[in-house]
Amino acid sequence: MESMGLKAFGDMFRGKRVLVTGHTGFKGSWLSLWLHDLGAEVSGFALPPDTSPSHFELIGLRDMVNHIEGDIRNYHIVNKAFKAFDPEIVFHLAAQPLVRDSYDDPKETFDINIGGTVNILEAIRNSSSVKAAVIITSDKCYENKEWIWGYRENDPMGGHDPYSASKGATEIVCSSYCRSFFGKAGRGPHIGFATVRAGNVIGGGDWAKDRIIPDCVRALSKHEPIVIRNPKATRPWQHVLDPLSGYLFLTQQLLEDPDRFSSAWNFGPADTEHICVLELAKRFIAAWGEGKIAPVEPNQSALHEANLLRLSIAKASYELGWFPALNGSTAIDWTVNWYKDWRRAGKDMRELSLDQIHEYTRFALEKNAKWAK
Repeated sequence: MESMGLKAFGDMFRGKRVLVTGHTGFKGSWLSLWLHDLGAEVSGFALPPDTSPSHFELIGLRDMVNHIEGDIRNYHIVNKAFKAFDPEIVFHLAAQPLVRDSYDDPKETFDINIGGTVNILEAIRNSSSVKAAVIITSDKCYENKEWIWGYRENDPMGGHDPYSASKGATEIVCSSYCRSFFGKAGRGPHIGFATVRAGNVIGGGDWAKDRIIPDCVRALSKHEPIVIRNPKATRPWQHVLDPLSGYLFLTQQLLEDPDRFSSAWNFGPADTEHICVLELAKRFIAAWGEGKIAPVEPNQSALHEANLLRLSIAKASYELGWFPALNGSTAIDWTVNWYKDWRRAGKDMRELSLDQIHEYTRFALEKNAKWAK
């Protein structure tokens, strides 16, 4: 199956020193596994996993990468990790990722998401080895007016809740660093530098609180009804491997032509895959084979969360030739299959995750002709 990765990415990542912050998290662990499979030398910098179980532990990622435990709020430790590893490529995913937690501790959210990112940017600025960096923010970075069309990369940043505001602010900080230091006329290393904004990702190995898929898995595993907080909220749902493929494909372009591709990018689903939480839960139950949804009771004291959010992927499709490879039904089926296999004793979750990566690559090669070398 290795040839699938070679057809998609050639030898672009083979032997490259790649630093992934947040590799103990859901998206970070999938990205690190994929990079390792592509032959990269991966170093991960993150706090310990904040859920048990975790995808990081189940796939044994600790034994596959150079695992460094550290807090991105501590610049001394961040810079030490950079100097010890001399990364050529950086993927920054470490963050406080939950909207509701940002209401409980807004200062921590701003300190991690803005201050922590500044520390990563400073380490990149002071590095002589980095050739490309991808900073992962969020689709919630946009000033959400809840209009019916997708947000484009040049739409205004904003954020009602502290989490969204922290991601909008992070985008502004990154834009400043890109123009001041990383561009051709900057006062720092001339590198390929981009921010990326993905939709709401689903997939096996996510156990975060207050996320619909982990909530579904927890409820259905106990034969309990699924409790839905905001059934009409519409989001750009996508399988985790779709945006990760975008990050990898973009990195290729950043290494080959940094001046052209250094900017902000959306990686989301097709427009038809923007569905509400209630519909997602219904489809998950259908794929699971049993279950029900608890009656929804209005909560007048509920914290503000956006009801409608769409992403435009026109730029990535037109300029990169990237398209999402999985439709919503396939994304849900793969997610359900992963969790059902996890519940079966003795299943090798690393092998299963790699199987999904390889199958995803086959889908992507069929859909994205520009991947083939």
